Amino acid sequence: MSQTSQQFANVPQLAADAGAEQILAAGLAAAIGPVTLACSFSVEDVVLIDILHKVASKVTVFALDTGRLNEETYEVAEALRERYGIAIDWYFPEGQAVEKLEREKGLFSFRASLDNRHECCRIRKVEPLRRALTGKGGWITGLRRVQSVTRAELAAIELDQANGGLLKINPLLNWSDEQVWAYAEQHRLPVNRLHRQGYPSIGCAPCTRPIREGEHPRAGRWWWENPEHKECGLHR
Repeated sequence: MSQTSQQFANVPQLAADAGAEQILAAGLAAAIGPVTLACSFSVEDVVLIDILHKVASKVTVFALDTGRLNEETYEVAEALRERYGIAIDWYFPEGQAVEKLEREKGLFSFRASLDNRHECCRIRKVEPLRRALTGKGGWITGLRRVQSVTRAELAAIELDQANGGLLKINPLLNWSDEQVWAYAEQHRLPVNRLHRQGYPSIGCAPCTRPIREGEHPRAGRWWWENPEHKECGLHR
């Protein structure tokens, strides 16, 4: 274990039924350094911004602009900025890397193979995330266990070795779809219009489609791949 990882090795132990605010409080107290929320403007992230506004308003918010987002996603970002008066820290992929990828492989290389898709995600998401998390002691996500098979073993607070040993805080890990939507509706939160059009999970526009009746909520993400591969590299 590296020295950086040792610095953040004390992951707090929480009850299995710990609530979102308990998880947040424990994570914020345990992190050595500032904590930030990774926001993709999904309904989960909107819920988290509302909770943070009430209990930890000094937590910063960042977003990754991959260059392939839907207009509806930007609309939610603006609505949140205006409603809560928050400054969203936007991170973009390195321009030269995107230019090289598109010149050499075209605009849809990610559909040709899993390796190509991982390359695109690395350039557009993973590398900007690394910059967003530099100097941070922890980050907050909207991940939930019910979202996919790749998230079934999610913990409330984890040691994120892939990003230098900082804490990864998942306050909504035990929330159901019904709980998330009930909170959003009760508090009249701004929600991405695509959710109402059959998109339970929203990423880059070319890699996201509405799901069909009876399909898993993550079926619309990278729909040409097997379920166990449906992560972009942000959550390893």
